[in-house]
Amino acid sequence: MTATALSPRERAIRLRLRDDFVHYAAKCLKIRTKAGSVDPLVLNKPQQYLHTRLEAQRQASGRVRAIILKGRQQGCSTYVGGRYYHRASHRRGVRVFILCHEAEATANLFDMVSRYHEHTPPLVRPSTSAANARELTFDRLDSGYKVGTAGTKGVGRSQTVQMFHGSEVAFWQFAETHAAGVLQAVPDMPDTEVILESTANGVGGFFHEQWQKAEAGQSEYQAIFIPWFWTPEYRKAPPAGFTLTDEEQEYASAYGLDMEQMAWRRSKVAELKDAWLFKQEYPATAAEAFQNSGHDSFIPGALVAAARKRQVEPSGPLVIGVDPAWMGDDRTSMAWRRGRRTLKIESKSGLDTMATAGWCKAVIDAEKPARMFIDVGGVGAGVVDRLMEMGYGEVVRAVNFGSAPLEPEPPEGGGPLNRRAEMWSKGKEWLQDVAGVQIPDMDSLHADITGPGYKYDSNSRVVLEKKEDMKRRGVRSPDEGDAWALTFAEPVDVANSWAKKIVYSNKGIV
Repeated sequence: MTATALSPRERAIRLRLRDDFVHYAAKCLKIRTKAGSVDPLVLNKPQQYLHTRLEAQRQASGRVRAIILKGRQQGCSTYVGGRYYHRASHRRGVRVFILCHEAEATANLFDMVSRYHEHTPPLVRPSTSAANARELTFDRLDSGYKVGTAGTKGVGRSQTVQMFHGSEVAFWQFAETHAAGVLQAVPDMPDTEVILESTANGVGGFFHEQWQKAEAGQSEYQAIFIPWFWTPEYRKAPPAGFTLTDEEQEYASAYGLDMEQMAWRRSKVAELKDAWLFKQEYPATAAEAFQNSGHDSFIPGALVAAARKRQVEPSGPLVIGVDPAWMGDDRTSMAWRRGRRTLKIESKSGLDTMATAGWCKAVIDAEKPARMFIDVGGVGAGVVDRLMEMGYGEVVRAVNFGSAPLEPEPPEGGGPLNRRAEMWSKGKEWLQDVAGVQIPDMDSLHADITGPGYKYDSNSRVVLEKKEDMKRRGVRSPDEGDAWALTFAEPVDVANSWAKKIVYSNKGIV
C-alpha cells in the first residue's frame, strides 16, 4: 500500500506507530516467550527503564551512547533488537549492525529480528530485497539489518552503520580490536546509536574498563545498570515453612524484596552452587556484578545498599572531603556530609593543582563548611598550600593517608594501620549506625566504597588495599570513596566552628 493510498485513519495509525516505539512494540512486534508462546512485545520493567534512559539521552544530545550492565535474560537484547528494527523499517538509509559473542547467540538474535519482520502488520512492514541467515535489506528505504559474531577480528570493519548493538561484550573475543574497528564504523553524527550490553565477566577487560569510565563520567557513554529483581519472572512460590536466614533477611531488607523473590534467589544460588557466581550472573548492584571471586570488601555491599535507600535529615556542621587526582586517569572527587547524611559527591577530571584549589575556594566561599579535609598525597599538597596562601587556614586541614592514626593503638593491639584505614574504619562504623544513615543513590559511589579489600598485618592492624593494588587487579581508584572517607578525618566541634566566627565578603574570607 503506498502512502498516497492511506486513509486519514490509517495515516494517523501509521504516524503513531512511527513515533511511539512503546506503542509500536505492543502492536506490531512479536516475541517467543520463555514459555514457548508467541506474544506481543509489551515492555517489562527493565525494558521500560532502559527505554526511558536511552530516549532521555537521545533528546538531550541527539544521539545514543550507552553501556548496559545487567543480569541474565532480562530482555535487554530483545528491547534493543526491537528498537533498531523499528528505526531501520521507518527511516531511510539506516544501517543496523549487531555483534554477538558467539555463533549461537548471533543466530538467536537474528531469528528474533526475523520474527519481528514476519509478524509486523502489512501497513508498516517494509519491502525486502534480501533476507538470509544474517541480513535483512529493506530495498525501498535503502536500510538494512545485519548480524555478526565477534570471533573474527575484522568483522563489520569496512561498513558504515548508524545503529550498533554489541551483545554480551564482556565475552567478546578480540574486544579491543573490535573497538578500534567496527565501533569506529559508526559516524560521530546525530541520529546514530551505540549500545553495548553484557552480563559481567569478572574485572578487567574491555567491557569492565568501559563500564568504569562511563560510571565515573569519563566517557560519552551513559552507564545503565539493571538489577535482577526488576525482572517479573524472577520469583518463586516459597515452600511451606520457608524462613530467611540472617544474611537473607539483611539482603531482602536492603533491596526491598518479598518472599517470592527471596525463594527464587535461594533456589538459583543452590542451582549455581556458588553464591559469588549468583552475584555476577544476577547482580543487585553494579559493584556486586564486578566483584572478584574471593575478594573481600572492607565495607560490605549490604551496608552501602541500605544507606542508598534511606531518607535521613542532615544535621550538624558541614564537613567536606577532597581527594585530588594523583594520576592521569583519576578523578578529583569532593564529598559533602552533615551528620548522618552524606549530601552529595562530585567528581571532575583533568584538574591541575590551581584548578582544584579554585574549585575548593569556590565551594568554601559559597557553602561555608566547618572543615575541608584534603588528601596531601600527589598534587594535594600544592592545593593545600595555595588555599593557605589565600587565607583559608581556619577551614582547610591537610590529611596524609599514610601517616599514623590519630587515635592511639588499643592496649590489646589491632586498630587501623594508618590514617586512611582509620578514616575508612570510621566510615564503616558510621554506616553501621543503628539510627540509620544516608548516602547519595549513586552506582559509582557504591562501587568505590565497596572497592577496597583489606587484610591484617602481624600486629593485627587493618591494612586497607592500596589504590595501586586495586588498579593492578583491574579496578579503578576509589576516588569518591576516599573523598567520602575524608569527611571522617577528625571530629568537628560545631560550637566552636570557624564558620561561626569568620566574616565573609563577596570576594571570600575577610
